[in-house]
Amino acid sequence: MMIEVKCEYYPRIPHEFLEKGLELVKNNKERWDKPFFTDINTYLNLEQIKQVSDQFLTNKLKNIIVLGTGGSIQTLLALEHLSQRKIYSITSSRAVELKKCLNETNPEDSVVIPISRGGETLDINSTIGIFVKKGYKFLGLSSKGTMNEILKKLGFPILDVPDLSGRFAGSMTNVGIVPSYLSGIKIEDFLSGLEQGYKIFMNYEINPALEFSILLFELYKMGYKVVFSMPYSLNLEGSVGLFVQEISESTGKGEKGLMGTYQSAPICQHSVLEYLLGGTKGAVIPLLWTVENEIQDLRLESSIEYVHGHFAQTIINYQADATFQALLEQRVPSAKISLNNPGESNIGQLISFIQSTIYYLCLLLDVNWASNPKVVIGKEICNEALKNKASVDQRIREREKVGEREFKEFFI
Repeated sequence: MMIEVKCEYYPRIPHEFLEKGLELVKNNKERWDKPFFTDINTYLNLEQIKQVSDQFLTNKLKNIIVLGTGGSIQTLLALEHLSQRKIYSITSSRAVELKKCLNETNPEDSVVIPISRGGETLDINSTIGIFVKKGYKFLGLSSKGTMNEILKKLGFPILDVPDLSGRFAGSMTNVGIVPSYLSGIKIEDFLSGLEQGYKIFMNYEINPALEFSILLFELYKMGYKVVFSMPYSLNLEGSVGLFVQEISESTGKGEKGLMGTYQSAPICQHSVLEYLLGGTKGAVIPLLWTVENEIQDLRLESSIEYVHGHFAQTIINYQADATFQALLEQRVPSAKISLNNPGESNIGQLISFIQSTIYYLCLLLDVNWASNPKVVIGKEICNEALKNKASVDQRIREREKVGEREFKEFFI
């Protein structure tokens, strides 16, 4: 079985640390829910997906408009570069994205796919009406709640969303597969890569995903709290976004965990690299992401002899490797994840690597990998303020009260 995802990291983990980490994973796995995300068959009915979706697949279909946020959209974003149609990911009611989408699409060449497991996501529910009013076609992905009721009343078709942790479920449920299918992405190839990846990475043996999780765990114990990703291909940024969400939401509870963040590379070399090389040590773990063979690469024309004739991505990869080496020379623990090419099967394997890594890391930290209990706090505050029509000044005064109460002796 070929491993398309490579993980190079330093310092290398001693074998005894790997064995100890594996033992901890095995001991803790019974304390938490089993990893449902390795099952790519139970929650998917490809025949039903095609039957319901094919009514939208006409020659006129040019745009897939997805109303979704967080786990509802991230798997699709990881595959977006493989789409045969234009994907508009509307993650909230921010006016700029909404207006751009409405200006560039029309009801005749588009389908709108709202996605929400619980049906109460304000970011999604607040945007449905504007598309309904203009006469757009809808295919809902929902099981319950306000959104589900809205779509039922309007008579739109709805496919089920299982009650599973969204950030892990997108790749093996309707959430990610339905919009991918409508976009012309080869979903069978993606699912095959996903399945093959889990056979490699989710076997509770020493493998690249387990090694990487142990590296992160050992660095966490030494005080490192942030993983800063540097994707050297636009075609990897969706997958990196999934990694950022999963490591932050999954490990970040019980006052434990690592924060994920990223900036496109190589531009990040000109903005944050000075800090990584010369700033505070022991806080941030740089993580580089590269592809060896880019889709639609091109040869460069240059008067610089050592640049002329190289493929564009080759130059980028030279920069990535040089940055990686520079970090190591400054004794900054770092890692590089590389993918042969960002095709459907390989993206499937990459997502399996990401999700396996995060799952193992949560077991090492002994936290619930599937939950995100604190997220609802802000949602409840927002909904209450909206219902009460709280003004800007009222919201400021409320924050002032909270600030005085919670930080009364913060600097003492």
